[in-house]
Amino acid sequence: MTEVDFYVLGDTRPQARLRFACRLAEKAWRLGHRIHIHTDSPDQTRELDTLLWTFQQNSFVPHAVAGSDQDESPIVIGHDGEPEASQVLINLAAEVPLFFSRFERVAELVDGDEQVRKNGRRRYGFYKERGYPLRTHEIKAR
Repeated sequence: MTEVDFYVLGDTRPQARLRFACRLAEKAWRLGHRIHIHTDSPDQTRELDTLLWTFQQNSFVPHAVAGSDQDESPIVIGHDGEPEASQVLINLAAEVPLFFSRFERVAELVDGDEQVRKNGRRRYGFYKERGYPLRTHEIKAR
């Protein structure tokens, strides 16, 4: 059964969720996992694609945008369509993706924005009602 982790960020700065998604994806990749990052929009996909190259000095995080000729990368970013099953799904979208159960783990990222928190509570309830194992991690601002 898919395990779901909610990461509640203490950082309220713009891009906090995207930066944390980069850190989490890098960590999972270094552990040998394949990752799909599900975004809310084409704009967020492009922003995250750029950020994965620049979020940390001297860091290399191999990734590609879904549908590109490079989408066999260990980290794939997409906002539409259904990805192939991977080990880790990082969800940045407001809704639970229909394909979430194809993954071993789901990471839900929630920051201080009121709408993001409201959507996060709704997703938490969705998983809880269906009996998925849930963990919550409070992440302090850096």
